[in-house]
Amino acid sequence: MTEYRVPLHTRFHRAWLKPLFRGIFKVLGRVRISGVENIPCGKAYIVAINHISIFDPPLAVSFWPETTEVIGAADVFEKKGQGPLLKMYGVIPVHRGDYDRALFDTIFAILNSGRPMLMAPEGGRSHEIAMRRARPGIGYIVKRAQVPVVPVGLVGTTDDFWQRAKRGEKPLLEIRIGRPIHFPPVNEKGADRREARQKNSDLVMRHIAGLLPGEYHGVYAGQAIHS
Repeated sequence: MTEYRVPLHTRFHRAWLKPLFRGIFKVLGRVRISGVENIPCGKAYIVAINHISIFDPPLAVSFWPETTEVIGAADVFEKKGQGPLLKMYGVIPVHRGDYDRALFDTIFAILNSGRPMLMAPEGGRSHEIAMRRARPGIGYIVKRAQVPVVPVGLVGTTDDFWQRAKRGEKPLLEIRIGRPIHFPPVNEKGADRREARQKNSDLVMRHIAGLLPGEYHGVYAGQAIHS
């Protein structure tokens, strides 16, 4: 498989986008980060976040100690404010609900090149703090790539963050980083294999739930794993 290379112009944009957004979040809110020691820096891994609003990916990416590749919904690229920023950072578009062979080839090239990658297992924004059930995509990826998943719970990134910040409230934004999750190979076939992938996806979300307040657990209420 061809080694994944980040284009020069993308690296240039990332060099100023990350500090810019760090500064914006620090001005608008109060950022608290815990669990940085759990990040396996210098290796391939997946950063898995809960996804409430548009603020989640830039918050996680801008404060992450390594530069991560990011997967984002293709429809967001069409939005005037967000689309150009996603393209400048080099976010990889995914068409939700479709099997995209080229996308998965890119994902595995990223991980095989030893790079970290950020994604939201829910497959899109929930617009509410309660988590939705994960899609099986992350289960398929970890089965193929055999890389650990770093669960991340984001707190405070609600849709009204911008309005609250404009009122001078300085809302608290938390990035809670859990210990890496390692998965055994999936050896099942057919329907059993699909079920095993979904179980792995759910396992990721249960670990994320363990990092979040109870009201964030949503469909994973009563299933949180605290590590």
